Order: sequence, then structure tokens, then C-alpha cells
Amino acid sequence: MPDVPARTPLTRDFFNRPVVDVAPDLLGRTLVRHTPDGTIELRLTEVEAYDGEGDPGSHAYRGRTARNASMFGPPGHAYVYFIYGMWFSLNLVCGPEGRASGVLLRAGEILTGTPLAAGRRPKARNTNELAKGPARLATALDIDRTLNGLDLCGDADAPLAVLHGRPAAPDQVRNGPRTGVGGDGAEHPWRYWIADDPTVSPYRPHTPRRRTRTAT
Repeated sequence: MPDVPARTPLTRDFFNRPVVDVAPDLLGRTLVRHTPDGTIELRLTEVEAYDGEGDPGSHAYRGRTARNASMFGPPGHAYVYFIYGMWFSLNLVCGPEGRASGVLLRAGEILTGTPLAAGRRPKARNTNELAKGPARLATALDIDRTLNGLDLCGDADAPLAVLHGRPAAPDQVRNGPRTGVGGDGAEHPWRYWIADDPTVSPYRPHTPRRRTRTAT
């Protein structure tokens, strides 16, 4: 197969596959974010797969809702959600339309637009921390719910696009349990990352939230 130029956008067929095939194949790809202030490009280094109604860890496990509707396709669209009342997270929708699945973008290396990303992440101690974790990635790239449902396989000048980039070599791809997922979905080894990359976030197991008791 001939080499594909790094600046070639990924096609809808790329995303229209099982999520556990798409997720590791996203490592090394280039995420492009166009904003009124300028463009930021990021090399994906860590992702997690979520397989919809067959996956207890997925937002779509209990079916379709107003919040998760974008997960049901078409493939190649963005699913953006708000978590803990503070942070946004960006997912790429996969698989056939009507069957929810998506890849959470957990971390990446900023390639261009570092000053823009740093301006949105002033507490980052170095460039490796700018997009080290899903909330940090979304903050650095100015991701919010206005991008939910956006088609990533259309115009390369759209607010978000995913380019072919330079895919990670298979022997550099690692996988293990997903971060912070509890219950029956805890052991799915669907977190994928590039070995020894300094932008990859640390693994953290699920920790149940403590409920504060009130006096009666």
C-alpha cells in the first residue's frame, strides 16, 4: 500500500469500524483545531475506547439520551460532554450509524500553536502537560459543547479535523484498563497509548466518591 501523505484527512471509512480497531489506530494521528485566535495541532498519544450499549463504562450503556445522541453516529463526528460541572471531553464517534461507540481523546503532544494552548493552560508546568489528560486536552484546544455533533470528515478548514499524521508503530502501542472506570467495565483493556511518551497521562483506577452525611 502506498504511503498516505501526513496532511490527508481521515475518511469516514476509517471511523466506520469497530471502536477497538479505531482507537489504537488513532495514535500518532494529527488533530487540528481552528479557532478565531489561530490554529492548534496535536499528535494523539493516548485514547480510550467505549463500546456503547455493550459496554458498562460507556455513556450509551443504558441507551440513547439527549446527552449522548451524537454517539449514535454517523461515524466521524465529535461527541463532546461536560463532566463534574467543570470540564469538557472530546470523543470521536465510530462504527455504523445507529450503534453508539466512540474514542475518548485522552492526551497528545502539541505540534503547532503552543502559545495558544499555553494561554489556555497557564498552570501547565511544561509543554508535555498542556494536553496530558482529557480535560486538559479539551481546555488547551478550546473544546466545548458547541462542537458536539460536528462532522470531522468534511472541510479540512472546519473547526476540527483529523489528519493521517504519522501512525504509531505497532510495537510502540500499549493497552490496559481504562482510567477511572468502575464496575463491570473496569477491566476492559481499552486504554491505548504510545509507550514512553511523556505526554501520556498516568493511570488511575476508579475511586468511588464519598457521600457526605448530613446531621439529622
